[in-house]
Amino acid sequence: MIELFLVLVLIVVGFTFGVWAEQRHLASLASREAANGLFLVTQLKTFPGHSPGSQPPQIVVAETVVATDYFKTFLANLRGLFGGEVQSYHSLLSRARRETTQRLVEQAQQLGFDAICNLRLETADVGGSSASKKSAAMVAILGCATAYHFDCSNAGSR
Repeated sequence: MIELFLVLVLIVVGFTFGVWAEQRHLASLASREAANGLFLVTQLKTFPGHSPGSQPPQIVVAETVVATDYFKTFLANLRGLFGGEVQSYHSLLSRARRETTQRLVEQAQQLGFDAICNLRLETADVGGSSASKKSAAMVAILGCATAYHFDCSNAGSR
């Protein structure tokens, strides 16, 4: 009985603090994205508006690892019993992608660039689960891009 109570307490605490932490992170992301709104980010392999004579392009790399809370892990394990899509991890992946993109943008800005092209994001499950440890989901997003100086006058003529 005590173990069941402890599990329920952990689920409620996980839900409460998980929602609080997620909302704080989403608010932080929204303000950072608004501040970097004019920064050009594209998946194009070659950059159409590269400013000739500026410093050469440079690779920027960022990683993000976001862990889940007890509540989302509980929901995922429950979904695992019945099969289907694990909806509780969608926000986890979305936050990790947005965070990695913002880290790439901020790094490129610190280097003096104002555009990124060839953006590539890869995911990896670094938590996993086994019989010897409790289930956890952590998502690693690795981002790599090339930073450029953007010349607005050249972009429209191509």
